Amino acid sequence: MRITGGKLKGRIIKCPDGVIRPAMDRMRESVFSIIGDLNGKSWLDLFSGSGTIAIEAVSRGSKDVELCEKDKIKVGTVLENVSVTEKDCGVKIKCHFMPVEYYIKRCKRSFDFIFFDPPFPYKFHEQLVLQCDQNNMLNQTGTILVHRPAEHFMPDTIGRLKRIDQRVYGRSIVDFYKYE
Repeated sequence: MRITGGKLKGRIIKCPDGVIRPAMDRMRESVFSIIGDLNGKSWLDLFSGSGTIAIEAVSRGSKDVELCEKDKIKVGTVLENVSVTEKDCGVKIKCHFMPVEYYIKRCKRSFDFIFFDPPFPYKFHEQLVLQCDQNNMLNQTGTILVHRPAEHFMPDTIGRLKRIDQRVYGRSIVDFYKYE
C-alpha cells in the first residue's frame, strides 16, 4: 500500500497481520480528491486496519487525526505506520485500540470527517452512522464517508444526515453523508 497524495505521496505503508481489506489506491485517491483541502480539518478513521486512511489525511493537510482499530494483532504495525506522520509532518495521530462501537459510545468530541471502512461482511453501517449523529460526533459542516460492498444497502437519510454523493469503485461504494 502507498500514500496517494500530499506531503507523503508515494510512501509505502506496511500491511499488518490478521484480516485486512485495504482501501484501493484508486478509491482513496478519488475520495481525497473529492474532499479537497484538509488544512485545519479534523479526521476520524474508523475500522482503520493499517492506518493508511489516517496517514493519507495527515499527508493532505489535516493536523487533528484519530483512528480506531480493534484487532490487537495490528497494533504494532499501525503504530509503526503512523509514526511517519509525526516524523515527517509534525502530526501525531491519536490511536484507539478498541471496538469501534465502544469508541463511538464514549466519544466526547466532533470531527469534520468520519471515515468508516468496516470489513465487508459487517452489517451495522447504518446503526453506527446513526450513533455518530446521535452522539454529535460530526461537526455541522462535516461529512461522514462509508465504504461498503455494493450489495449492502444504505438509505438516503440516516437520522439528521442525508446522502449527498455516492461513488462506485468496482464492487465498492463510498457514500457521503452530511447534515441537511
